[in-house]
Amino acid sequence: MHVVMRRLLIMYCSLAVLVVTDAYQMVVTTWSAEGFQLATERAWTTLRDSDDRIESLLDGLSECERLQCDGTVGFGGSPDESGETRLDALIFDGPGHKMGAVGSLRRVKSAARVAHAVMKYTKHSFLVGEAATKFAIEMGFKEESLSTNHSRRLFEDWSANKCQPNFRKYLRALCQILAHIVDHISLQNSSNSAQKAPKLVRSLNV
Repeated sequence: MHVVMRRLLIMYCSLAVLVVTDAYQMVVTTWSAEGFQLATERAWTTLRDSDDRIESLLDGLSECERLQCDGTVGFGGSPDESGETRLDALIFDGPGHKMGAVGSLRRVKSAARVAHAVMKYTKHSFLVGEAATKFAIEMGFKEESLSTNHSRRLFEDWSANKCQPNFRKYLRALCQILAHIVDHISLQNSSNSAQKAPKLVRSLNV
């Protein structure tokens, strides 16, 4: 059977609300992990009760962010090389040919709803970094840390592993040199110096 999708709203964690006809709607997700399934159920409940496609999508995505689906969505996820967790989000609205996105969003947990605010309240398509955070705060979103004990531990383990793995090219040798310097400082100085060693690695941004 050939079916043409009349409306599609889709978001960054592979959750989509599909409307084939006004009487035939569905919510689908790419992943089978429990958090994604719970987020899909949340989106479907909102869609069934309200018939609001965008709000159902946002409810599902917000649930996925709250649950930190698979450890890759929402706060407390993979930290960057400075130890900070940042968020990305993207939403498309098929009928209106509209989209909104944020990238490297800092200190705001509700990335999906900030992306929607970009689509709804601005002529922009994509806000990044501090510009995205500034916009979110101006729109009334709460500013708070995205780090958790888990993300801090991930960063500490990465630092202790000579900054490996990383996404920079040709820096393995440099990371090893820096790690050797840190080890030397740790041996030559007090335990306080040893505790400061990871900061040296971070400040050199490798």
